[in-house]
This record gives sequence, C-alpha cells and structure tokens, in this order.
Amino acid sequence: MKLTSKGRYAVTAMLDIALNQVNGAITLSLISERQGISLSYLEQLFSKLKKAGLVLSARGPGGGYRLSRAADDISVSQIIHAVDESVDARKCAGREDCHGGEQCLSHELWNDLSGMIDGYLKSITLQKIIDKKQNGPKEISFG
Repeated sequence: MKLTSKGRYAVTAMLDIALNQVNGAITLSLISERQGISLSYLEQLFSKLKKAGLVLSARGPGGGYRLSRAADDISVSQIIHAVDESVDARKCAGREDCHGGEQCLSHELWNDLSGMIDGYLKSITLQKIIDKKQNGPKEISFG
C-alpha cells in the first residue's frame, strides 16, 4: 500500500483552491508556483478532477478553477479516487487471488484495513484539513 505523489498532489492542489478561491478562479500556474508541482502534472490531475465533478473551470481572463461545491462537501477519498489512486492494503486488490490464485491467509485483515483507510479518508473533508491547520492540531479531532 502506497499513496503516490498523484494523490498527494491532487489533495494539495485542491486545498490550495479551497484556501484561495475567494479571490476568484485559481489558475494551475498559480498552484504550480505556490506548491512546487509541475504545471503539466497539474493539467493531467485537473482533467481527472474535472471529469469527477470536483472542480469547475472557466476559460479566458479571470479563468481558472474553483471547487464544484463547498470544501466541507469534498472528501480526501473522493479526490484520491478521482485521480485513479488507490490506498488498497491488499496485495490482490480484492480479487482474492493473492496466494497462487487462492485467497491468502491474511486476506481478511488487509481487506478490513483497506476499508478502514477508505472510511477514514471519506470522513476527512478539505474543510476539516483547513480548520485543523488554522486552529492548531488540538482543536479538531479526525477520530
């Protein structure tokens, strides 16, 4: 199980928009500058985020991206899944063929862990991350 840069960058970019869209739509070049993420990589990610309905885009002067809904209505899980990222702890990705075509002895453990991770990421919204950062770690509990 490994969350790659794709998922991390997507969450970071979405947080950047959530924090800055009050000033208007946010361009990918601004996100690239502020977050140190390649512009071409952001273009790939935002194509997927837009297809998943998590962002809206506008062209022309004043164009860029905005969240499609409130930051409290967008979970980390939705973002990670939108960019085709997986946080699956199972070696077999749920196919139950992890041990020579058969289910391994610890399959249920990894299956349960994968469910718990996804459940946790579903419970964390962009707004919760923003609130925790602004209020300090003792103010908000994710548990």
